[in-house]
Amino acid sequence: MSKGQRPQSVQRADYTPYPWRLDQVELHVGVHDDHTLVQAAIDFESVSGEPGDIALDAVDLEIIAIELDGEVVAEDRITREGERLVIHDAPARCRVVTKQRIHPEANTALEGLYGAGRHFLTQCEPEGFRKIACFPDRPDVMARYTVTIEANRERFPVLLSNGNLVAEGDAGNGRHWCRWEDPFPKPSYLFALVAGDFVFTEDHFTTCSGREVTLRIYVEDGNLDRCDYAMASLINAMRWDEERFGLEYDLDIYNIVATSEFNMGAMENKSLNIFNTRYVLARPDTATDIDYQGIEGVIGHEYFHNWTGNRVTCRDWFQLTLKEGLTVFRDEEFSADMQSRAVKRIQDIRDLRLRQFPEDAGPMSHPIRPDHYVEINNFYTATVYQKGATVIRMYHTLLGEEGFQEGMRLYFERHDGQAVTCDDFLAAMADANDVDLSAFSRWYAQSGTPVVTVDTTWDAAAGTLRVTLEQQTPATHDQADKQPLVIPFAIGLLSRAGEPLALTVDGEAVDGDTAVLLLEKARQSYEFSGLAEAPVPSLLRDFSAPVKVRYDYTEAELATLIAHDSDHFARWEAAQRLAAGTILDQVAVLAAGGELNPPRALDTAFAGLLDDSDADPALVAEALTLPTEEGLGEMMEGQVDVDGIHAARQFTRRSLAQSLGPRLRERYTALDDGASYNYGSDSIARRSLKNVCLSYLALTDRGVGLVHRQLEHCDNMTDSLAALRSLVIDDLPGAPEALADFAERWDADALVMDKWFVIQAIRPGHDTVGTVRDLMGHPRFSLRNPNKVRALIGAFAMLNPTGFHAPDGEGYRFLADQVIALDRINPQVAARLAGSFNRWPRYDAPRRERMKAELARIADTDGLSNDVYEIVSNALD
Repeated sequence: MSKGQRPQSVQRADYTPYPWRLDQVELHVGVHDDHTLVQAAIDFESVSGEPGDIALDAVDLEIIAIELDGEVVAEDRITREGERLVIHDAPARCRVVTKQRIHPEANTALEGLYGAGRHFLTQCEPEGFRKIACFPDRPDVMARYTVTIEANRERFPVLLSNGNLVAEGDAGNGRHWCRWEDPFPKPSYLFALVAGDFVFTEDHFTTCSGREVTLRIYVEDGNLDRCDYAMASLINAMRWDEERFGLEYDLDIYNIVATSEFNMGAMENKSLNIFNTRYVLARPDTATDIDYQGIEGVIGHEYFHNWTGNRVTCRDWFQLTLKEGLTVFRDEEFSADMQSRAVKRIQDIRDLRLRQFPEDAGPMSHPIRPDHYVEINNFYTATVYQKGATVIRMYHTLLGEEGFQEGMRLYFERHDGQAVTCDDFLAAMADANDVDLSAFSRWYAQSGTPVVTVDTTWDAAAGTLRVTLEQQTPATHDQADKQPLVIPFAIGLLSRAGEPLALTVDGEAVDGDTAVLLLEKARQSYEFSGLAEAPVPSLLRDFSAPVKVRYDYTEAELATLIAHDSDHFARWEAAQRLAAGTILDQVAVLAAGGELNPPRALDTAFAGLLDDSDADPALVAEALTLPTEEGLGEMMEGQVDVDGIHAARQFTRRSLAQSLGPRLRERYTALDDGASYNYGSDSIARRSLKNVCLSYLALTDRGVGLVHRQLEHCDNMTDSLAALRSLVIDDLPGAPEALADFAERWDADALVMDKWFVIQAIRPGHDTVGTVRDLMGHPRFSLRNPNKVRALIGAFAMLNPTGFHAPDGEGYRFLADQVIALDRINPQVAARLAGSFNRWPRYDAPRRERMKAELARIADTDGLSNDVYEIVSNALD
């Protein structure tokens, strides 16, 4: 895009159906070293039954020929403008054959067909197929595909596509071919092709109807011993989807291919998933518990798309949350059933708050179903995914498990094989349960994070507690006027001694110790009766809606919730509230020039957690983990005090480490039992609490020795990385030597070296930008590899406030340089990095001006992609 040229915005209101039906697509892909020839034969049928123009999308294609019913189309019957090619006056039924030459070996954007090391792979979501062949590249155009691939046998012994393998053979001259048929209609974004030199591991799964499915995971030679957990996760996901949702896999083969050159986590192409190696490869000595959990979740997510995304897909890209929000909810539930449900829920909520809440308050704020976009790649966001999943969870809360499943069954019954909308999903849920959900649809249309203010009035004489809920969604850049939303607000009551209380709300007894109050208006009140004492309210249990809660808890009330609440989220939330309040109070003291005081209340609460031997160790670990500096910045009123937050949080950590030292050491010693590594929820829980204890003990004189001992003697990457992180992040003695030893040991392992880059990128300090610059020259770093970019540049910009926001602006200049450089290579990754500037108005004037200047410098770059332009222009506006 030239300077001064503003790209066109795509509007949801402008949607019109494609006027042609596609029955069959026949592709022939001839792969060569320096080019690839693609022939696409497509059968068209006019929806109206009348002749008309056929519009096709085409980007970066060298078009060799276009034929219509066997005849070359004359140039005067073809119009080309931008990404659009139109064949005029086509018969009502016809076959169009296009022949094009493409260059995947030079494709650094990793969209369409691209080179990944020695291999060629595809990424077609959302609009990559138009870089492979002339085609109506939109999700509501569905067809059955037959794909023939031909390539050099020695270089590309593995040739894969969607569906089932139906034929293969020798093509002569050292080449071979194969043919794949997918019997299910799909949009072009689900097309996949792989040509490469891979090895595979194989297993089988027998579906509930008795079909045997062959499961294969393809990886580069040398990585087969790291596929076992991914395969086990796939089998677990297939079984779980049958048992929980009654959904069975529908083909004879399911393939996964792993590559490190991938812009995202994975892609759900029908029967041929393409994964980032990060979400496939794992072995105890190379992968952390978090890596294992990520593999399980992403493997499940892409498999679950077979029905929620593939069999039923989205009509247009504005409906993206229809498949992604629903599938994230499904993968969250799957992982919760496989792991600790309470801890998984907390992790998901924390991720939502850290990633999506700031997005809601920033320049890219949008509803889970946006109304417009410039570049659809920019809307693969936490709002569409994570907030979209919480909207699905609210359906489940409102309708219950049985009602939700009734809605799902009706949804598939109505729409199997179709491209549909969020409204269709809502209608299925409403009709299956005979309820009116029309007001609930506002969650699809309204941006921003609602704030629910809670006010309580205790009447001792009557034994009643009046709870008033008032909701308000702040104005956002895209919407000024906000309407009340339907908010299921879960609440429980505890006695002052921490006992759960029986609930009667507005005269109706509640079954269980949690009441779900339905907040539909701007302000509503509810009366809890039959109470003998003023209770402690446990609010928004299980995070029943994606809202912020304002309620002035006393420290005593928070202590009660931390010690006794049966709702795991509410217990964790109370600890986070107490910790955040303590740290932010210290920030204010620092700003006023005062002296910091030890956090007595937090000290007492954390001591109680450490003494609670009955609590899930993983839950205790989560509760003992202080809010991040990024999260604390979002909580601050007014300007974000970067350095004040860091100083106050570090002071709090050190104070807790000193006062709780004996308890921390006792728990650490008990948990560090010398047992060999085992992946299981109980073992993960013990390691998580052990390493949280170590992170505090590292700040004590005697703790540094424990850190080095763990690093030297542990048998797994979880413990090794926890120790190395403590040494580096807290700048402890021996950190440089430990980093050097780690790199020497793992130099040949790309995924482990990513962890090495991350640890150095997030080391607090204004001088870290210099380290990051130096590391860009490391032999294992490449600006063309998205994993490396995320590990070094992304971690620095997004996870290191004191480094990125260095007062001299060097962090900003560094990031802007990389965004500009990356935009010429991989616009998607560049745009995600540019989003680090989105919250610039929250900072002090010097930092604001420096960030704004760098945004303007990026915006002024000639040839800027739509991806980056949309991010920086919205931020500047």
